[in-house]
Amino acid sequence: MKVAEPTFCGVPSVSELAGTDADVVVYSAADCSPYQAGVSSHAAEAPGAIRGALGWHSITRTRWDFDVGMPIMGSASVADYGAVPTDPVAPEDNRAAIEATTRDVIRAGAMPVVLGGDDSVPIPFLSGLAALGEPVTIVQLDAHIDWRDALEGNRFGYSSTMRRASEMAHVGGIIQVGIRGPGSAGADEVAFAQDRGAKILQMAKLHADGIGAAIEAVPHGANVVFCVDVDGFDKCNVVGANFVEFVPGRDPTGEGAKAIARLICCLIARATQR
Repeated sequence: MKVAEPTFCGVPSVSELAGTDADVVVYSAADCSPYQAGVSSHAAEAPGAIRGALGWHSITRTRWDFDVGMPIMGSASVADYGAVPTDPVAPEDNRAAIEATTRDVIRAGAMPVVLGGDDSVPIPFLSGLAALGEPVTIVQLDAHIDWRDALEGNRFGYSSTMRRASEMAHVGGIIQVGIRGPGSAGADEVAFAQDRGAKILQMAKLHADGIGAAIEAVPHGANVVFCVDVDGFDKCNVVGANFVEFVPGRDPTGEGAKAIARLICCLIARATQR
């Protein structure tokens, strides 16, 4: 794998997973399954922006982080494995490489954290989590439910993420938080998602009832794959996370990248203290 420069929050880089003692391994995938063949992801520049977003005062590991009540990233050993080689003209190869990297990280005994790329990246990432050998619960923060079976003939694009996840034998539950507004889903997709047991928590419900509605939807003791944000990982075992659909070109001040990087730091601290 290509070692990233800079690494995420200045953590050490690792070029081989064999023998690593890292608790968490960060890696990235700029492209996966585009709708337009050969056209790179609209979020392809996100990994670099997130890796370099925070200054020294935000990443010095001895500094106290009041958001989590412990030093930054806690006591976790974190390594950056760099970028999964991807090419927008080769979606099948991209998916195979992302899935294989995820499996390799898990088999090395580390928790995988993936920086995308668009929302097609989680499909092979989630598939690779089968290497855990245990069921996982997906907690997704998104405006859209992503349950299309196919769009423009593509069954692995970013409108089908949760549909494909629901077909994976190791996925035991899907909790979707913050759903709002119109998206690509129609009435049939909503009904199908509900029939498959997806818990869809609309943003209006969170505004009315608070974040507790999302936290209570997470089964106690579940192996949770954290897809962006829910603040529910104090009560569960976080086994992986992915962050996708960030477009640096729409973040001229860099505040969005900083917010994402901070969220990753907080997740790492909380998840690895269990």
